[in-house]
Amino acid sequence: MVSLQPPVCEFGKPAIGFALPGVDGKVWTLDECKGEKGLLVMFICNHCPYVKAILDRLVRDTRELKTLGVNSVAIMSNDPTEYAEDSFENMKVVAARENFPFPYLMDETQDVARAYGAVCTPDFFGYNADLELQYRGRLDASRKEAAPADARRDLFEAMAQVARTGQGPAEQVPSMGCSIKWKDNAA
Repeated sequence: MVSLQPPVCEFGKPAIGFALPGVDGKVWTLDECKGEKGLLVMFICNHCPYVKAILDRLVRDTRELKTLGVNSVAIMSNDPTEYAEDSFENMKVVAARENFPFPYLMDETQDVARAYGAVCTPDFFGYNADLELQYRGRLDASRKEAAPADARRDLFEAMAQVARTGQGPAEQVPSMGCSIKWKDNAA
């Protein structure tokens, strides 16, 4: 299991369109996912210990961001033949169990992950109302274990700022997680 950190935020980079199947049976597009004040695109999966450590906080923060006009969408791009826990059926189970307040989508071809430049799970891309990148950082100080309950909420605070001002913070701490499981070792 390779641990990676994504590159720093490329401020202003436009969000890339997609049409991906969700665990709810609907095909979701970028436009259908975005909120009035922004969009958080999250690359996650079911098996990664980094994702498991933050799932409850992720659900909490995305619920709160929605009240600020920032919607969220989660995309699973791992090759499920390598990790059965990441199968579409198991995505449905996790989304229902955790009561995800956002669409959970399957990127079977991995084209969306490649287009975004996603490298790990979790990998967060926070966009403003114009779908310009403003945040590419961590949720909080959690790693394979959850950070203390009073840890700074980096992602939430950054996206709340984006909702208010359209701009993300100048200083961002990169996320950290497991490498995306590319098909045929292609990356």
